[in-house]
Amino acid sequence: MNSNINLDIKLDENRVPESIQWSAPDGGVEKSQADAFMLSVWDGKTKDTLRIDLWTGDMLVDDMKKFYHQTLLAMADGFQRATNEDEISEDMRDFAKYFAEKLKLVG
Repeated sequence: MNSNINLDIKLDENRVPESIQWSAPDGGVEKSQADAFMLSVWDGKTKDTLRIDLWTGDMLVDDMKKFYHQTLLAMADGFQRATNEDEISEDMRDFAKYFAEKLKLVG
C-alpha cells in the first residue's frame, strides 16, 4: 500500500514561490493552499537532516513568527511521542513560550 503527499509550487521569474498547493488524498486534502512549508527528512546513511523551507512572497512576517512558534510546539509534541522524553519535551515547550513572549505573540 502506498500513500502520497504532493506539492505544487508555482515560482515567479526569480524562483520565489508565488503559490503553494498541497494534496494528501488519503487524508481528504486536495489542492489546499498554503503560504509556507517545512519538510525535514532524516538520512539514515549520513545521519543528517535534509530540509526544505518554502514560503510565498506574500507571507506576512507576523504570520511567519506564528508559524515558527506553532512548529516549535508541534516538534515538542512529536519528540515526546517518539522518545517518551517528558522532561526535555516540556523544556522545548518552555522555549516555545519564551519565543512567543519575546516576539510578543502572547500577552
